[in-house]
Amino acid sequence: MKKLIVMGTLCLALGNIFAQKIKDANVPAAVKDGFKKSFPNSKVEEWEKEDANYEAEFDVDKVETSAIFDANGTLIETEVEIATKDLPKAVTDYLTKNLAGKKIKEATKITDNNGIIRYETEIDEIDYIFDSNGNFVKKEVEKDDQGDDKKKK
Repeated sequence: MKKLIVMGTLCLALGNIFAQKIKDANVPAAVKDGFKKSFPNSKVEEWEKEDANYEAEFDVDKVETSAIFDANGTLIETEVEIATKDLPKAVTDYLTKNLAGKKIKEATKITDNNGIIRYETEIDEIDYIFDSNGNFVKKEVEKDDQGDDKKKK
């Protein structure tokens, strides 16, 4: 099961390497419908294409959120910005031990369509990914100045 989770995470991470901003007009109707069904009270601020998937960036109750859909409009995962105090203790312990003195720029909670939760923290343009228990999984290094495209490390 752990191998399956790691493989899924790697596939999503590799998809991030090829993310491109796209216009609303270029998003398939099925994807837009999937978004409306999943988030009926939200409006997409920006769309990105990640390989065969589509990422919508939007706010939910003034909280920065993004969701990834496949071409059929099926929700794959949702990423919600959280306060650093809401990270699991194991995450903050890891960061304190391994990145002492570094400041967390952003923290997010990622939930996939199976309900599996991961956490991501951004520190010095590097994203640190943790499993649902707060165990370190991997890091992704930003590969450009836009902060959208990442390279697995």
